Amino acid sequence: MRAMVTMGHGGLEQMVLHTDWPRPEPAPGEVLIKVAACGLNNTDVNTRSGWYSKTVTDATTGDAFEKVGEDDPTWGGNPITFPRIQGADICGEIVAVGAGVDSAHIGQRVITDGWLRDPNDPENMDKTGYYGSERDGGFAEYATTLAVNALPVKSNLSDAELATFSCSYSTAEGMLTRANVTDRDTVLVPGASGGVGGALVQLAKRRGARVIAMASEVKHPDVAKLGPDRILPRAPENLRAALGEEKVTVVADVVGGPYWPNLIDILERGGRYTCSGAIAGPMVEFDLRTFYLRDLTFTGSTVIDPQVMRNIVKYIETDQIKPALAATYPLEDLRDAQAAFIAKQHTGNIVVIP
Repeated sequence: MRAMVTMGHGGLEQMVLHTDWPRPEPAPGEVLIKVAACGLNNTDVNTRSGWYSKTVTDATTGDAFEKVGEDDPTWGGNPITFPRIQGADICGEIVAVGAGVDSAHIGQRVITDGWLRDPNDPENMDKTGYYGSERDGGFAEYATTLAVNALPVKSNLSDAELATFSCSYSTAEGMLTRANVTDRDTVLVPGASGGVGGALVQLAKRRGARVIAMASEVKHPDVAKLGPDRILPRAPENLRAALGEEKVTVVADVVGGPYWPNLIDILERGGRYTCSGAIAGPMVEFDLRTFYLRDLTFTGSTVIDPQVMRNIVKYIETDQIKPALAATYPLEDLRDAQAAFIAKQHTGNIVVIP
């Protein structure tokens, strides 16, 4: 089969197209999916570059870093085995099943849950892996995964549109769940033009919250389509003044970087900050006095509850959320797709078509 294979940590050159890569076979408890489309996410970029290692303190660049720790270059703080086919957000059709899996699943249209859990201990975060990291993923014509991770979906959306949901929307829903967002909240979303940011806008609105999006002004028309109550520039010099009378109770952030203290300073007393990324940089200036004197709560969000992706499928099938598809690229142009993703050339999600 054709597959884009990541050969090691480093720059875009580490992704190599193979036209005769062995097609995987489903093991017991697994299914084989013919990939119709596969979404691209920060996890793919950061895993390839080794950005997750604590030896790296720069913003996400997608380039090779001068030094990447050998012991902690992945989301879970562990080494990764190369060569590796990345890509967690598959939409496709089940074409074969392994032992113990009902053959009635063959022919089902599915999207994938990227979190690979121990079947005997599914809620144990220490026993999780991620698709395209701890096992091969979807930047190929075929891929295998655990049968429980292939979720049937009934929708009139295209394959490319369905491939935008798995990582971005489950990440966003996990963040909002950790922060216990309700219809009593006003949620500030930095980076609202990105995949997770756009999902945060929609899913917070679904919960009844008031949503204030932040994005580059050139992207405001696209962000407006997602339904936020207000849109602010990406980084106002005086955020408090830009907010006016707004009382922000939750900041849902995947950006981080030098602007981070401004986000914390505008949170109301008793407010919550939830985070699942740091694309502008992981190192921030943190005043503990703001944290404890204002009774703030901080939550990190990575490994999500198994129910989250099942909820996302329900929201898709009942038209409660919509895709934010920015662009599609053929598999052989995955390097160009990642370059565009890193440069934030598009608003929304980028999808690769094998």
